[in-house]
Amino acid sequence: MTTARVAAENSRFATRAALASVVLALGLLVAKAWAAYQTGSTAMLGSLADTALDVIASLTTLTGVRIAALPADDDHRFGHGKAEALVALVQVALIAVSATAIGWQAIDRLINGGRTEALDVGVAVSIVAIGATLFLLWYQHGVIARTGSVAIKTDNVHYRSDLLLNLAVIAALVLDQTLGVAGADPLFGIAIALWLLWGGFRASTEAVNQLMDKEWPEDERKAFLAAAAEHPELRGLHDFRTRKSGTLRFAQFHVWVPADWTVKQAHDRLDEVEEQLQGRFPGTEILIHVDPEGQVDRETLLSSDITERAT
Repeated sequence: MTTARVAAENSRFATRAALASVVLALGLLVAKAWAAYQTGSTAMLGSLADTALDVIASLTTLTGVRIAALPADDDHRFGHGKAEALVALVQVALIAVSATAIGWQAIDRLINGGRTEALDVGVAVSIVAIGATLFLLWYQHGVIARTGSVAIKTDNVHYRSDLLLNLAVIAALVLDQTLGVAGADPLFGIAIALWLLWGGFRASTEAVNQLMDKEWPEDERKAFLAAAAEHPELRGLHDFRTRKSGTLRFAQFHVWVPADWTVKQAHDRLDEVEEQLQGRFPGTEILIHVDPEGQVDRETLLSSDITERAT
C-alpha cells in the first residue's frame, strides 16, 4: 500500500474519531450546564467549563486532521501533516485556560464559602458523562493504534482527564452534601485544575517533538534497522535519519553499492527493497541515497556512531 493510500485511510479514521469527540462534547455540554445550574457546585461548574473547551478543542482537532490529510502541493512538498501537531498545541492552550478558570473559581469559593445542592442530579449527570467518555476513549484508542495521530492522542489525553474530573465532581458533591465536609467542593476543583495543567504539559511534549523533527523512539529505530539488515543491498546503511509528520513517518539513509553498478541497477534493486520495507512499515516514506562502496565523509562518520548506538 502506498503512503498516499495509508495517509487517506488514516485521515478517514482520525476524522471519524474527531467527529465522535465533537458529538460527545456537545451532548455533555448541555447536560452539565443543567447540572451546574441545579447543584451550584464549583466542581460541576469546572467540569462544565472544561466541556465547553472540549467542544472547541474537538472542532479544532477535526479541522486539523482534515488539513493534515491534504496532499502535498507546490508550497508544501512534504504534505500538511504537521497541522496535527499545531492543533495539538492549540488544545494544550485551551486545557491551560480551562484549568486556570477552574482554579480561580475554586479558590474564590474556598475563601468566600458556599454549599452545593441537588446531589442526585449532579451524580447522575457525572455517571452518564463517565460512561460516554469511556466509550469515546475506547474508540480513540483503536484509532491511535492504527494511525498514530498526535491530534487524536492529545484529545484522548484531555478526555482521560475528564474521567477523573467527573469522578471528582461525584466525590465533591457526596462529601459536601452527605458528609458535610466543609470546603470539599472547591478543594476538588483546585485538584482538577492542577491535574488538567499536568495533562496539558504531557500532551504538549509529543506535538513539540514532531514540530522539531525529533527522531523516532529508540525501539522503532531498532526495529527498522533490524528489518533493513535482512537485505544484503543495505549492508552499507549509514546516515540513518527519521522523523514524523502527522500520521506519516519518514526514514532516509545512505547505502553503499558496488562501484561497477549502473544507475539503473542501483535504482531497480533499491526500489524493490524500498517496496518491501514499506510493506513491513506501512505509512513510512523511505528515501535512499546511493554512495559508492567504501565512501566515507564527515556526515557518515557522525551518523555511523548514531546508528551503532541504535543497534
